[in-house]
Formats: sequence, structure tokens, C-alpha cells
Amino acid sequence: MKAIRLRSPGGLDKLELVDLPEPRAPGPNEITVRIRASSLNYHDYAVVTGRIPTSDDRVPMSDGAGEVLAVGDDVTEFKPGDTVVSTFFPNWLDGAMEGGFVGVPGDGVDGYACEMVTRAASAFTRAPMGYSPPEAATLTCAGVTAWRALAPNGGLKAGDTVLVQGAGGVSVFALLFAKAMGATVIATSSSDAKLERLKSLGADHLINYKSEPKWGSAARALTGGRGVDHVVEIGGPGTLPQSLSAVAPSGHIALIGALTGGSGPISTALLMQKQIRLQGLTVGSRRHQLDMIKAIDANGIRPVIDSTYKLEDLAEAFRHQESGAHFGKICIDI
Repeated sequence: MKAIRLRSPGGLDKLELVDLPEPRAPGPNEITVRIRASSLNYHDYAVVTGRIPTSDDRVPMSDGAGEVLAVGDDVTEFKPGDTVVSTFFPNWLDGAMEGGFVGVPGDGVDGYACEMVTRAASAFTRAPMGYSPPEAATLTCAGVTAWRALAPNGGLKAGDTVLVQGAGGVSVFALLFAKAMGATVIATSSSDAKLERLKSLGADHLINYKSEPKWGSAARALTGGRGVDHVVEIGGPGTLPQSLSAVAPSGHIALIGALTGGSGPISTALLMQKQIRLQGLTVGSRRHQLDMIKAIDANGIRPVIDSTYKLEDLAEAFRHQESGAHFGKICIDI
């Protein structure tokens, strides 16, 4: 079967198309899946560029979707022909986080830049009704992250105000989920063209953070001075001060990304003064994914796919991600 291997110490020029043996037949509680699609996340980019070290010859990519080819003994949730999508933390099924990154596909173990895998049945869920494999592959990391930020962790309710940053996969999913749950959404971007696209997806208010560097104050003003109830924070230390300015007293900031770096000063006085709930999160459990898919089925939510690349062009897909020109998710056809 065709697969991509990453040669140590990483780099886009170290991604190689190779032939690997097909996986073994599924054992008890396992399934064999013909992987049809994957999608790019910042975590994958950090792995393939060597920012997150991994083993030599690692098969990258945390997200995978396709059809079940065979099931092992005791598997009742899936049958051959079902469309399924992988989970980010295969060992974290429910409750408190378990296992860390040891079992994360494309990081601690081989991922889904390949044509076939045999894995534990619990490492997958069914895909939403009517989803194609590329659509399903957008959910594993970006979709679950946005869902957990707003629903399980944020406790979002109708009438709340949500601030999303940029037009990447997590932010677009957060916009779609927030609107489906009856929230008002304020969207930020440095591109007026992207802001218009965010408006077409339902964003109620738009802020260009390049022309309005104090966008936290601008967002707060849009709420009549109260502040927003939820911030989906993807920038990290470079954007967190403005998020703290934007959020309402007792509001919630879901700290998801670190695009501006891994550390920086935080106004602890403002955190205490506003009694803000600042919570870091990394994707979510299999239960989070199952609940998200129920919400998608109930509301008819569809992901936004920016572009699709072939497996052998994975490096080019990452270069497109690197450019920041994408809107929504970049997918890989396998």
C-alpha cells in the first residue's frame, strides 16, 4: 500500500512516498479501514517540521476517514462498508484525559497518511450522515476541538456571544457550532475578503485586527460594553491580552493554540478582577466526538473545505497551510 513516511529530524523535504505492507487482518475488537482522506492541522505541521519530535520513519497525520473493510470478533458497532472517522486520542474514551500523546496517530504512533490501517474499533467513530470521507476527516482534531471549547467546556447557551479568531479549521467550526446553538458570533481576521466569507457563514460582527489592533476593546464595544461570553483563543500569548480585554466578567476563554509562541505574560490581576475562566484544551475524548456528531446530524452542519491535495503532494499541502492563505480545512485525498 502507498504511504508517506517522515524521515528524522523532520522537514517538508523529508516526507517520502513509500510502499508498505498491507496491515494484518483485524483481531478481536479491531477493524480494518481503507483510509480515503485526511486533513491538515497545526499539530501535524509541528510534527512534520520537527517542532514536535517523533520516531524516524513515522507515518504522519492524526486525522483519517474511510470505509470499514473488515471487523474482528466482538465488534458490534461497525460493519464492512461503514464510513468511519478516527479519534485524536484513541485511548481517551470518556471522562478525564488518559494516555497523553503516546497514542496520538502521526505523533506517538503511525498516523493516517496511508491507504489502510488495522486499529482498535474504539479508535474510530461513525461519520456524520451523508458525509464524504474528506468531510469526515476534518472532524478528528479541528471539529472536536471547537465543539469541546464551546459545548462541554464552555457550556454555551443560546443568546451567548462568541469571539472566534481567524479563518482556520477550528475557528470556522466554532462559528458553525455557535450559530447552530443560537449564539451571536464576532469574527476577527486580517483579511477583509476572509471576513466577508465568515459573514456568509453567519458571523454577526466582523473586526479586521490589522486595522483595529485593539480588537478586544472593539469586540467589547459590540456587546454594549459587557464583553463576550466565550473566546476561542488560537493565537496564544500574542493574542491573549486582547482576548482578556474582550471577555465579559465570569466569561470563558478556551486556550487552544499557540500560533504566536509557547509562553508570555498574562495579566493575573485582570483574570481575578473579571473572574475569568481560562481553560487550556487539546482536542477531546471519543465521547466528545460522538456527541459532536449527534449535533452535526441534528443541525445539518457541513465543514468548509479550502482545497484537496493528493497523498503524494502532502508537502505541497503543508506549504499551502504555511502560507496562511487557506480558509477552513485543507484535505488529503488518499
